[in-house]
Amino acid sequence: MALRARQRCHAVLTGLVTLASVAVLSTAAPAQAADTWTEVGSDRADPLTESQGLTSVEVPANSPNRYTGIGTIPVSVSSRGWNHVGDPDASYNGYYIEPYQADSGTAKMFRVQAPNGIWSEYVHTLGSGEALNNSFVAITPGGQWMVSGEWGTMTRLLVHPTPGVNAGTSPSANLPWSSSIRLDHAVRDVQGCDFLSSTTLLCASDDPAGTLFGMTKPLLQIDLSAEPGSSDVTGHVTALRQLPLRSSCSGGFETEGIDYDRRSGTLRVIVISPGFCVLTDSKTYRFTRG
Repeated sequence: MALRARQRCHAVLTGLVTLASVAVLSTAAPAQAADTWTEVGSDRADPLTESQGLTSVEVPANSPNRYTGIGTIPVSVSSRGWNHVGDPDASYNGYYIEPYQADSGTAKMFRVQAPNGIWSEYVHTLGSGEALNNSFVAITPGGQWMVSGEWGTMTRLLVHPTPGVNAGTSPSANLPWSSSIRLDHAVRDVQGCDFLSSTTLLCASDDPAGTLFGMTKPLLQIDLSAEPGSSDVTGHVTALRQLPLRSSCSGGFETEGIDYDRRSGTLRVIVISPGFCVLTDSKTYRFTRG
């Protein structure tokens, strides 16, 4: 979520808590994808605790899905300026990672919970030309590398060693930006990505303009030349469909986090409703592949 959009959402949600007493365009035309994702259901997304991101957790077995939102940020974290949490992810061996950003500064933070339940924090100092936004994390199926995202119109995604998993990382050392995914088509306002396979990402875009793919708020597929690692890879971008935009209120929707659960083959995407309906009919939509 962009800083100004996040601040607007933060202000709206904070007010609701109080009331409740609590133009880089690619010339390449997007290709048609073989897969289709069909909506099969939805669940209400709580605006305080389920409004930013989500992930399915495989370890330990039978773990519930995890969500992020304004209400999930610990006071000990927000009091140090990390007041926005993005779309999290969990590795297949049980490491859970949340991406954080502040309103200003020169760093991002990744908060990691190990399988034994212990939390640690890894700080990444911004590289040259890197945006402050820390919208999401997506851990590679191999576990050693992690993709993160910025905001605005971009032709890249960032790759870091997975904090806590990759032996080259330490809470006491800067988490490096190791490589990039070079996209063949610009994307805009990507709020979350998750791996469908080792070389395929599914991403939720909050693009309000619709000029890149002929639709607003698209579900994107990015086919990679290889699983991300220490060297750059390329990514072919396809717009699969527009995400659902249904509410009792009119106005601007916000697409948020995304999760693919390989155990059930279920894709889930959060869409936040406009205005007061952020409280009543924001949804986590469920899809299956045809």
